[in-house]
Amino acid sequence: MPDAAPGSAPRPPEGDWLGTPYLRLERRAPFAHLVVDRPEARNALTQAMYFGIRYAVRRVDADPDLAGLLITGTGDVFIPGGDLGKKVPDNWFDFGAAPGALDVLPFDVLRQSIKPVVCAVNGICQGGGLMIALCSDVAVVSERATFRVPELLRGISDTYYAQLLVRLLGPVRTRDLMLTGRRLTAAEALDWGLVSRVVPHDELLETATGVLVEVCQTAPEARRDIKRVLDQYVGLHDRIAMFDSLRRPESREGFAAFIEKRSPNWVPEALRRDARA
Repeated sequence: MPDAAPGSAPRPPEGDWLGTPYLRLERRAPFAHLVVDRPEARNALTQAMYFGIRYAVRRVDADPDLAGLLITGTGDVFIPGGDLGKKVPDNWFDFGAAPGALDVLPFDVLRQSIKPVVCAVNGICQGGGLMIALCSDVAVVSERATFRVPELLRGISDTYYAQLLVRLLGPVRTRDLMLTGRRLTAAEALDWGLVSRVVPHDELLETATGVLVEVCQTAPEARRDIKRVLDQYVGLHDRIAMFDSLRRPESREGFAAFIEKRSPNWVPEALRRDARA
C-alpha cells in the first residue's frame, strides 16, 4: 500500500493510499479494512479523512478482488466527528472554508455503495462517526460504545440527522437525542433501535467480519434493489439549510467555544460551564 513518508507533502488519494496518514486501507481477502487511526486527536476526522472514507468506498466498489468493506477505529474511539480545530497536516486540497464541507462527506456514497459496508464500532461514536455507522449497511457495536449527536451544541443545523433519525427513531426520541445532545450507551442505543447488534468488545472484529460474510451470501443485484427502497425511505435532507448554518456567526461561535473549552455565548450566563459540552 502506498504510504506518505513522515514530513512529506500532503497528497491526494491514489490506489490504496487514501490521501491521509490517518486512514489505512488494509487488504484482508476477500475484504478490505478501513482503519481510522489518529490517536493524538481521538480519531477526529479532518476534511482529507472524510474524503478518504468516501474514496475508499468507491475504491472497494470498483475492485473485483474485494467483496466488501469493514470500517473501524483504534483504541477506545470509533469516530467522534470532525476536527473543529482545522489545524491539520493532511490538507492536500482546499475543501472550502467551512468545517464539514458537504462535497467531501461520505454519507451518501455509503448509502449508495455497491459492495457491502459494515462498521465495527469499537468505542465513542458521535457526530460524523455516528452518521457513517448509520449510513453503512450494518453496524456491529462493542458493548463499550457510546453515541451522541452534538451538532446543535456547535451551532450546526444538521438536517441530515433530523431527516434520518426521525425515520429510525420517530420524532419523540429524535427530539430527545438532538435537542439535549445526550449520550446513549450501547445498551440504550440497541433498545432505541439506533443499532441492531451489540457484542462483547473482544468479539467485535470477528462478529463484524462474520456479518460481512453473511451479507455476501445474498445476490448483489437483488441486494441493490433492497438498498434502493431503503434509500428512498430515508430520503433527502435540506442541504441548503445545513450548508448555510455552517457559515453563520452561530456556528463560528460554536466551533470557537468547543476549541476554547467553554460554553458558547448563546448559553444563558447562569447555565454556562467552564468545560465544553
